[in-house]
Amino acid sequence: MYGHPIITLDGALEKNVSTIIVVARPGSCKAIVKRIGQFCKDNNISLLDVNGNDLLTNNKVNYTFDGTQGYKKRELLDRIKEYEVISFDLFDTLVARTVSSYTDVFELLNLELLKKSINIHDFTLLRLQSEKELSKSYSPNLQQIYDDLLIKSKTDSISSEELSGMEWIIDYSTMIPRSEMCELVNEIISAGKKVVITTDCYYSYDQVNKILDKAGLGKVDKVLVSCEQETGKVQKLYDKLIESYPNSKILHIGDDLYSDVEKAGEHSIDSFHIYSGSELLDLLGGMGIESEVFSLTDRIKMGMFVSCIFNSPFQFESDDTYPYVKNSYDLGYAMCAPVISDFVYWLNKQSSNQNYKQILFCSRDGYLPKRLFDTISADVKSYYFLSSRTAAIRSGMEDEHDIEYVDNMKYFGLENEELKCRFGIEHTGDKGFDRKKEILSRSAELRQNYRKYIGKFDFDDDKIGLFDFVAKGTSQLFLQKLFTQHIKGFYFLQLEPDFMSDKSLEIEPLYSDEEKNASSIYENYYILETILTAPHSQVLEFDDAGNPVYAEETRNTRDLNTIENVQKGIIDYFTELATIIPVDCYEVNKKLDEVILSLINRIRITDEDFMSLTVEDPFFGRMTPIRDLIG
Repeated sequence: MYGHPIITLDGALEKNVSTIIVVARPGSCKAIVKRIGQFCKDNNISLLDVNGNDLLTNNKVNYTFDGTQGYKKRELLDRIKEYEVISFDLFDTLVARTVSSYTDVFELLNLELLKKSINIHDFTLLRLQSEKELSKSYSPNLQQIYDDLLIKSKTDSISSEELSGMEWIIDYSTMIPRSEMCELVNEIISAGKKVVITTDCYYSYDQVNKILDKAGLGKVDKVLVSCEQETGKVQKLYDKLIESYPNSKILHIGDDLYSDVEKAGEHSIDSFHIYSGSELLDLLGGMGIESEVFSLTDRIKMGMFVSCIFNSPFQFESDDTYPYVKNSYDLGYAMCAPVISDFVYWLNKQSSNQNYKQILFCSRDGYLPKRLFDTISADVKSYYFLSSRTAAIRSGMEDEHDIEYVDNMKYFGLENEELKCRFGIEHTGDKGFDRKKEILSRSAELRQNYRKYIGKFDFDDDKIGLFDFVAKGTSQLFLQKLFTQHIKGFYFLQLEPDFMSDKSLEIEPLYSDEEKNASSIYENYYILETILTAPHSQVLEFDDAGNPVYAEETRNTRDLNTIENVQKGIIDYFTELATIIPVDCYEVNKKLDEVILSLINRIRITDEDFMSLTVEDPFFGRMTPIRDLIG
């Protein structure tokens, strides 16, 4: 190629090659290092990028932008004042994708093709090859790319028009505005400046205008699209820009150091480099996320994280160099949703594989998971079931052994407070008071009341799955006494499994005991419990008609609104994820979830309403400010 022989890695070794230079952009460099990096290390071969950077040096994980040459929004606005025409790159500058790379869209399209029984061998590779090869001569549009691909693959089962339409639909669904950049563009337009979109793109003018509309951008003066102009930024697209505005001072703003900065400079156009979301992640050494990304699902998760946390390029507005989450919605979306999503997908798979057709989502932790589960599972009857450790215990005391079991769980408070909290019994100080007798007598009444509540459901006689988030199994232990059907617990994680080993309970947690003890999940599950909870207070017991009796609500309106915002972020994330990747192609990655969740202790949370929440555990008499649980 280009007059040079192509050799294998083994061939390089035979020729005593000491250095390999990767001629590619940063994102591609990472992929190449993953493939050949270990080979180079094992054989003492240096691996460099085109700027001479050592690609075998591990990029140290950071959680602050210390030492980074940043910029403030004010600095950009001051530069803009000097120019008559402001040109903006589009992708990764004004618009982000909720995937790690635009090439992930090709894999998603391939999944859609396989659903239609259209199998194009090496589809993703061919799609990229066709684009790159055509781009050497001119800037192709999407249909031209697929014309070339169909010739290469000798495929006639689908047209290039159909393929380009399918890719557009998938890609467009992943696009979101970089809000602060788009607001800045609208400010510039309102100030009377001429704004141009100058983009290397295989989409038509109409499609680009739809993207601009989606981003909420006002009417720009001109759109220069490479495929419509039949030339790109590295060729003559900047000449087209200059021809459109002769004798005008032009500033081009974009994220790509080569096509947006270097090439603009070669055409005597001043530039301002904007950090893309992926660049900001790179500046932090990937924050430990990149090392855990393996599958397409993982790449989409990382893309969604980056498009949320680094949506704004203006990360350097204050002296505090920590990346930040500015509201509870983003916290739910970016950090909590991945692990919740994996649990729901896991539960869906387990219930299907083990033929569980009815599942109880116990309150209050089951409120949100049930809503998510119902969107991907069509064959299972799910029930939001009012329960709590307190309600199960109050109705489940049949003998002294049951009371002893509960008493072994230490309560942080006075004995009469514990009796009231756990068993709903007021001790008036009567000397003839028999604690055990009172507990067993009242429990017998409450047991009948609970059964009246259970009788309101249309359970069949088949086995029942039971969701509990994080628990030992106490609720399941006492609920089993109220059901004739066998109950199996599907937990996020189980606490103290050895303690429950003699109770004949069937429990399957997402996280094994070994995984739990070695992960950040165990450290942060209290936070997750607080945000998963329902908008109603804890159920304590049931009355004679089988109606719930609730505890007094301890959360104020602000707390409930904050939790609702976190949950909305989780719901939107889950919905988007389910839209992007088919359910049967979803892959669970607990390690990636752990890394993302652990960032809740690393990233600055500026939402004071969230930081003012309290983690409540009335059963043990504990109330802990969430601020104390976040590092």
